[in-house]
Amino acid sequence: MIDLRRIQNLPPVQQGVTGSEKSQPKGKEDFARVLEEVKEGQSQLRFSAHALERMEQRGIELTPVELERVQDAVKTAADKGARSSLVLLDERAFVISVANNTVITAMEGNGVKEQMITDIDSAVIL
Repeated sequence: MIDLRRIQNLPPVQQGVTGSEKSQPKGKEDFARVLEEVKEGQSQLRFSAHALERMEQRGIELTPVELERVQDAVKTAADKGARSSLVLLDERAFVISVANNTVITAMEGNGVKEQMITDIDSAVIL
């Protein structure tokens, strides 16, 4: 399990593969890299501390391709004038401040079905 709080405090990712990177499953390595890029500002979409905490608690991870799909959804919502959007990706849901390009919270599976989501003006279903 990736400790998202530790990832936030890591120095920038260096080129090359270390022994620890070789032992990580590819999906987790990619997710750690994506989160590092988000932290460094290389990606337009940011994650609030609350969203990172929820993702860690709920075991929610995004592949680089999934992250790109969410970013595209946010761009689409912004083009339509949305300010706060619910983005549904497979069994996961993200409440995103479109104006700030920031994921506010994240849910998955049955957690999505048991929630009331307020203060959104749009929804994008992927």
